[in-house]
Amino acid sequence: MNKTIRRASVFALFLVLALLVRATWVQFYDGKALADDKDNRRNAITTYAAPLGNIIVAGDSITGSARTKGSDLAYRRTYADGRLYAAVTGYASQSYAPTQLEGIYQDVLNGTDSRLKNIMDTVTDQRAHPGNVVTTIDPAVQKAAYRALGTKKGAAVAIDPKTGRILAVVSTPSYDPSALTDADTAGAAWKRLNADPEKPLTNRALRQPLPPGSTFKLVVAAAALEDGLYASVDRRTDSPDPYMLPGSTKALSNENPNAPCENASIRQALRYSCNNVFGKMAVDLGQDKVRAMAEKFGFNDDRQDVPVRAYPSVYPSDMDKAQTALSGIGQFDVTATPLQMAMVSAAIAHDGELVSAHMVSQITDGGGDVLQNDDDSTSTERIVSASTARQLQSAMQTVVEQGTGTNARIAGATVGGKTGTAQHGENNSQTPYAWFTSYAKSDTNGKEVAVAVMVEQSDAARSEVSGNGLAAPVAKAMMQAALGS
Repeated sequence: MNKTIRRASVFALFLVLALLVRATWVQFYDGKALADDKDNRRNAITTYAAPLGNIIVAGDSITGSARTKGSDLAYRRTYADGRLYAAVTGYASQSYAPTQLEGIYQDVLNGTDSRLKNIMDTVTDQRAHPGNVVTTIDPAVQKAAYRALGTKKGAAVAIDPKTGRILAVVSTPSYDPSALTDADTAGAAWKRLNADPEKPLTNRALRQPLPPGSTFKLVVAAAALEDGLYASVDRRTDSPDPYMLPGSTKALSNENPNAPCENASIRQALRYSCNNVFGKMAVDLGQDKVRAMAEKFGFNDDRQDVPVRAYPSVYPSDMDKAQTALSGIGQFDVTATPLQMAMVSAAIAHDGELVSAHMVSQITDGGGDVLQNDDDSTSTERIVSASTARQLQSAMQTVVEQGTGTNARIAGATVGGKTGTAQHGENNSQTPYAWFTSYAKSDTNGKEVAVAVMVEQSDAARSEVSGNGLAAPVAKAMMQAALGS
């Protein structure tokens, strides 16, 4: 063999070896990445080759699967009362990545979760029968919130304080997830929904923190009582009216200039929502103590999973004293989700203990056997002492019985609440946000519920925007549904 042929043979051998190495690499190392690529249509074909498992509310499926025609995607997702439950389910789409419960539990719902496989599935490497996701949602409370919010832009959350079970998650305006499920029509629906200035795809209940206004005064009051700044909700405070913001010539005014807010007790200050009292209280405590209490309730937690990850509610740092005063009334850079403010009321209602909030009860296989029980894996954290919690309960009851929250009163139940009207825009140039957070306990059947409602926009005149006028009636409807009254 001459030198030229020998060199060509060696080169050809190297090419063959390189090809074998590359083929091996692609098959064994890159294979999984390629298989999992979101643009790999084989994944969608496999996912929608059979009906998906379902999301369950009170024993009934609120999702389903329908046979398609003329497509290699054999089934598409369907939704019963899609607009009502969109903030809970999210969507499973042939074209887009699934969201919320559909996304978190997609492996359970499409049968690829390893816990679903029996011995035969493992041997044959077949996809198992899909499992189901059982939620904690109470359809009566969910419907009450959705109907009461109506055409308002806003959100509402209800929690059972004793168990942490989330009974309702509503965001309005809503959307029909069914519009996004079919690959042939999802693109147009996606463009339309994203172009909508009302942002129906935004889950306002969990993922749109906004200034909570005076509802945050509950956190400041809790900090003052726990710190010993004031020994009782009925102890007179040192609170001039008006209160001049430190280092400023600006006075912190009250919504009702005739309210008895000068040196008011915490009870009276909550009843009349006295800004001067809580602005000065935050300064007297100092931002670090207020922040520490806020964080005990859940603020500044960037891993608040219920199991959908909520956006963090924020209590800021590095403020001057004037900014600290504004933070004490839920303004400046303080933000909260309705979920967060419902958690505040839940902890107060549960004598100072916060049970971890969750909206999934169980994960089951197709036959109903439990694979995961989230009700049994909750945690409980003491936020404030039982004494502090009971004093705040009493003060919140005064707000509803005699103060700014009278629209939340329910016959046959003990109700405590706190209103909030948060400034919106530079110099409050835009329509304020209306808030109400509360708890209710039945006088007869032992049921309890904690609620938070935020109304971002409504048809009400600006002068009529208030927590009591817009948000409290929504909370009342939810509490009545939860208590069965």
